[in-house]
Amino acid sequence: MRIVFSGGGTGGHVFPAIAIADALKLKKPGADILFVGAKGKIEMDRVPKAGYPIKGLWISGFHRGKIFRNLLFPFKLIWSLFKSWRILKKFKPDAVVGVGGFASGPTLHIASLMGIPTLIQEQNSYPGFTNKFLSDKVDKICVAYDGMDKYFPKEKIIKTGNPVREQISNLKVSKEDALTHFGLKANKKTLLVFGGSLGARSLNIAIHAGFDLIKERTDIQMIWQVGKLYYDEYKNSEMDQLDHVKILPFIDRMDMAYVVADLLMTRAGALTIAEICTVGSPVILVPSPNVAEDHQTKNALAITEKHAAILVRDQNAKRRLMSEAIELVHDDETLEVLSASIKKMGIRNADDLIAEEIISLASEHES
Repeated sequence: MRIVFSGGGTGGHVFPAIAIADALKLKKPGADILFVGAKGKIEMDRVPKAGYPIKGLWISGFHRGKIFRNLLFPFKLIWSLFKSWRILKKFKPDAVVGVGGFASGPTLHIASLMGIPTLIQEQNSYPGFTNKFLSDKVDKICVAYDGMDKYFPKEKIIKTGNPVREQISNLKVSKEDALTHFGLKANKKTLLVFGGSLGARSLNIAIHAGFDLIKERTDIQMIWQVGKLYYDEYKNSEMDQLDHVKILPFIDRMDMAYVVADLLMTRAGALTIAEICTVGSPVILVPSPNVAEDHQTKNALAITEKHAAILVRDQNAKRRLMSEAIELVHDDETLEVLSASIKKMGIRNADDLIAEEIISLASEHES
C-alpha cells in the first residue's frame, strides 16, 4: 500500500498528518508513505524527524490585499502542479491525503485528475480556502466539528475528530507527580496559561496586566508559559518575583500541565482544542485575531455555543481575563460543568479512524 500525505505550512497541519501516518503504519506496517510539503515550511524539518521522506513544492499562499507579494504566485502554482504530477506518476500512490495548507492544493488537485482516491482532513470548524476548493474533487472529507455540511458535500463527510498525541490522549501521570514536576503546592488552585511554543503577545500582556490581582491572591498558583519569543522579557519581571507564579519559555510535559491545572487560559487553535476536549479541562479561550480567515474565533464559538468553554475576545483580554479567571477557578460547580461538556466533544481515537478511512480508500484502488 502506497500513501501520499500532502499539506503543511503550520504545526496545526503537520502534526495531525504525522499522527495519522503513524496510526496507518501500525495498521499496515508494510505501507510505503511519502509526504509532499511546501519548501521552507515546518514540514520540511518535522516530517523527516518523524521518520518519513518528503518532497518539497515551490508554493506559497495567496496574500489578499498585497498585490506585489502575489506576482510569483501563478508561476509557483503552475510549477507545483507539474511537480505534483511528476511525484504522483513516479510514486504511484493508492491514495492521497490532504491535511490543508499550501502544498495540498496542487497535490490533491492533480491526484483527482489522475483518478487516484483522495481524502482531506479539516481540523477547524471553518475550512480554509484550500480544503473548500478541493471538497468537490475529493472522495472523503474527515472533520472534527458538527455542521460542516455548510461548507462540504454532506455525503462525503465523516466525523473523526482531530488526532491528539498519545501522551495526551492516554494520560498516565498522577497529580502528585505533576505538582512535584512544576514545584507547586497541593492546597492551591492552579491556573495554566499557554499560547503556543513561541508564545502569544496579547495573551502575555493580558496576564501581566493582572499583576496586582495575582500578587494579592496567594491562594492561587499559576504556570505561565510565555513562549520562547517572550521569555527574556518576562523572566526577570515583577511577576517572576512572585513565589506562586512559574514563568516558563516552553512546557515540555503538557500531560503533567493538563493534569495539574484546575483552569486553562489559551488560544483556540484546532489542535489545542482537540487536546483540551480529550482531557476535559475547563478553559477560557482567547482566540488569536491574527489567524487566516479568523479560524480561531470560529473554533472557539463552536465550543462555547455548547457551553463547554468561556470565550474572552482578544481585545477584551487585558481588561477581563485575569479577573474572570480568578473568579472562575474557585467556582467548582461551573468548572465541573465545563469539564463534562467539553469532554463530550472529544474523540480519543481520531488518528485510528482517519487511518481506517484511508486504508478503505486505498484498498479499493489496489483491488
